[in-house]
Amino acid sequence: MAPGFQGETSAIYPPPDSVPVGGTKFEVSLMGEKRMAADGKGAEEERIARKRRGGGGFYRPPRLRRVLAEEASAAIRRIYAVSRSIFNGSGTVPSPEDVQLLQFLLDKMKPEDVGLSTDILFLQNRSASRKPPAITFTTIHICDNFSMCVFFLPPAAVIPLHNHPGMTVFSKLLLGTMHITSYDLVGNYETDKYAQSPQLKLAQMVEDSDFTAPCKTSILYPTTGGNIHTFRAITWCAVLDIIGPPYSKEDGRDCTYYKDHPYTNLTGGDLKVKGSFGWLEEVEIPKSLKLIGIEYLGPRIIDS
Repeated sequence: MAPGFQGETSAIYPPPDSVPVGGTKFEVSLMGEKRMAADGKGAEEERIARKRRGGGGFYRPPRLRRVLAEEASAAIRRIYAVSRSIFNGSGTVPSPEDVQLLQFLLDKMKPEDVGLSTDILFLQNRSASRKPPAITFTTIHICDNFSMCVFFLPPAAVIPLHNHPGMTVFSKLLLGTMHITSYDLVGNYETDKYAQSPQLKLAQMVEDSDFTAPCKTSILYPTTGGNIHTFRAITWCAVLDIIGPPYSKEDGRDCTYYKDHPYTNLTGGDLKVKGSFGWLEEVEIPKSLKLIGIEYLGPRIIDS
């Protein structure tokens, strides 16, 4: 993701030297309790509460703090430790055993493990009336080998169709319901002569379904598993993405966006294939895509 998080972006993930800014800060406890820094009514309610607790009329404004800063989630620590051990940089793919281990940990993950609850004020107070809705993200960790980010999508928000060159990606839906469509490019036989335009590439559809949390972790690989995908939020959603290695334009892993066209509408010949296919056309980054970075306030990860 390019610097300047509240405008247009060139990739889905922020570079390592970026610091997310803006957005709404919030905190939740292990039991899902939450509190936001506020003036006026909030301050008055706190003053009254302190009186009832025997605290007199003295009032100290509540401070925002990192969620569970002193009690980092064991689950997110384990996921971080496994990710650090299985992602070994550019040109590598985790072994099947390593993939199974990380998938097992993510499948058991709950929203509280990253400091979320199912009724957090962040989701309740954000307006979904913006057309198109902005998408908020927070970066848990990013290094040369992998990144961990949480994306918050309001209803009707869309992360456009995009690829993950040379990457392995684990996507865990933590909250809500979203529709995922994914493709893999077909490269095992010549298809260009059947396309009406040289910009079109034949792709096989891998997924075209609704997902509701809690659900299994989705996994994609450099050339299989639905490497080119799009997310469309049906309800408020939060999804954790672990990606290795991260996007890097300098290392040839820039993000490419696509527009999909129905296979039957654009076939310029008698190409006959089995399964669901479509033609993918490379496009510029959609102007409608708005990504806003916020500070991660969940359990801290300490790199030892």
